[in-house]
Amino acid sequence: MWKTVLRRILIMIPQLLILSLLVFVLAKMMPGDPFTGMINPNSDPKTIARLKQEMGLNDAPWVQYCRWLGNLMHGDLGQSYIQKVPVASLIWDRAVNTFWLSLMSVILTYLIAIPMGISAGRHQDGWQDQAIQIFNYITFAIPAFVFYILGLWLFGFTLGWFPISGSVSDTASGFWGILGSRLYHLILPALLSAIIGTTATVQYLRTGIVDNKVEDYVRTARSKGVPDRVVFNKHILRNSLLPIAAFLGNTITGLLSGSMIIEQVFSYPGMGKLFLDSIGQRDYSTLTALILLFGILTLVGNLLSDIIMSIIDPRIRVQ
Repeated sequence: MWKTVLRRILIMIPQLLILSLLVFVLAKMMPGDPFTGMINPNSDPKTIARLKQEMGLNDAPWVQYCRWLGNLMHGDLGQSYIQKVPVASLIWDRAVNTFWLSLMSVILTYLIAIPMGISAGRHQDGWQDQAIQIFNYITFAIPAFVFYILGLWLFGFTLGWFPISGSVSDTASGFWGILGSRLYHLILPALLSAIIGTTATVQYLRTGIVDNKVEDYVRTARSKGVPDRVVFNKHILRNSLLPIAAFLGNTITGLLSGSMIIEQVFSYPGMGKLFLDSIGQRDYSTLTALILLFGILTLVGNLLSDIIMSIIDPRIRVQ
């Protein structure tokens, strides 16, 4: 297995180089530049030109790419043109918020989806299964941004149960006060994200249970007098969880990627909102760093998924 892991890591090196080149080219193809928004009738063209020259935006594209790649090799993600702070510290501050929001969303998703998938699979075609299928159809049909806006309007604006923006209240102080405020701000977006994200997990688990119930090894176990509870927990459920485990690696790395839609709707200062803001502000250094980070997380997520699957399912191990 370790040979396979090493081989995958070596393959990731040229993939990262190609990804970095594509990210840089696409960022440069965007119209405008970080100083476009500063242009108005009172702007001094010489000042704008001087700022572009100081930032190296007038250099040849290949010179800018090599300088950017060299800085990346030394752990320097550059300086944000808009925020005037190092990109690494800016991303770190947002990554902490995104991590807690994503972690709570993932936990709530599995707490909701796994019992629903088990119930639907065990009671195939029963009223439990039909009710869960209707729930799946509704959550799958509603666009995520519409669902988030409705939840924000109902529980935030109308009922006033939860805050409608931010990650921590300005009045919070002390460790426990800040922790409680952070959790309070996380509940509504995390719960809405979990509800809308249960569809795939419920469907995969239900389908796996339904398919595994008629397999030969299940019939053999039952013919030997193995109790139904043991058959279900040890054979049916364990094998039905394999598709969910296949996505576990991407789920783990996705904790830092954030959700652009829900962070934008709730004005939550996370990675997704930072990504959208950097696009609108033409903040190239932040934008390229974020896209490259998301690409790296995707590759690492695929690698973790392969490792997890090879651990829990010996049949797919590569010698």
